[in-house]
Amino acid sequence: MAYQGADSKKEEFRKYLERAGVIDSLTKVLVGLYEEPEKPSNALDFVKQYLGAPTASDVDAIKGENENLKKKVEELTAKVHELQQQLEAAKSGQ
Repeated sequence: MAYQGADSKKEEFRKYLERAGVIDSLTKVLVGLYEEPEKPSNALDFVKQYLGAPTASDVDAIKGENENLKKKVEELTAKVHELQQQLEAAKSGQ
């Protein structure tokens, strides 16, 4: 009886993976790996790259860009504040 429950759970999980497109994606990755003329030294990295996962260098570049953008936001916020003060001073001077 427990054996049938486990089989039905496995079948349900397989159907879920199929509906979600996981089986197709994994199949494409494995076929891509199979068709590689020179097999990569790290198959897991190949799978990650094939599926579009960011590499460490991508993450570092994005972090650097994020820091630069934060600095730019701070500069522009300060400039807006400065211009608002100038506008208020000009209004009160009239």
